[in-house]
Amino acid sequence: MTQKLLFVCLGNICRSPAAEGVFLHLLEERGLSDQFVVDSAGTGGWHVGNPADRRMQAAANRRGIQLPSRARQISLDDFSSFDLVLTMDDDNLTAIQGLAREAGPRATASIKPMLSYARGFSETEVPDPYYGGEAGFEHVLDLLEDACANLLDELSPPA
Repeated sequence: MTQKLLFVCLGNICRSPAAEGVFLHLLEERGLSDQFVVDSAGTGGWHVGNPADRRMQAAANRRGIQLPSRARQISLDDFSSFDLVLTMDDDNLTAIQGLAREAGPRATASIKPMLSYARGFSETEVPDPYYGGEAGFEHVLDLLEDACANLLDELSPPA
């Protein structure tokens, strides 16, 4: 059965497309691409149609990770289309929980903080690197690589 995951941040140009790219990269490495549908979205619609931030793309590319998606805003239909919605910070979590209530009984997706899967870091939120420097983008990828690997292990344990 195909599992459907949606990664969500504020604008869908830094953290959530990075999480999507990291997870897709892991799926390809493990030969599991056909078992998952993966997407990302933002709670806001300011960047709809734009590619990931060039600094996030550069940091990901240095690790061999591609970020091909275009920004989109989450919709109420996403709560019935996806099995799991993963949020990058507490503000995203609060916004997503509110939208899920608005979606009503059709909202069947589970909602969890992304870093609830992180094991190598004490942070509970993926910080927004948008207004910072290169180190912030690298740290976001460090957090996401850890959390995505553990998430994948939980959803599809290694043989």
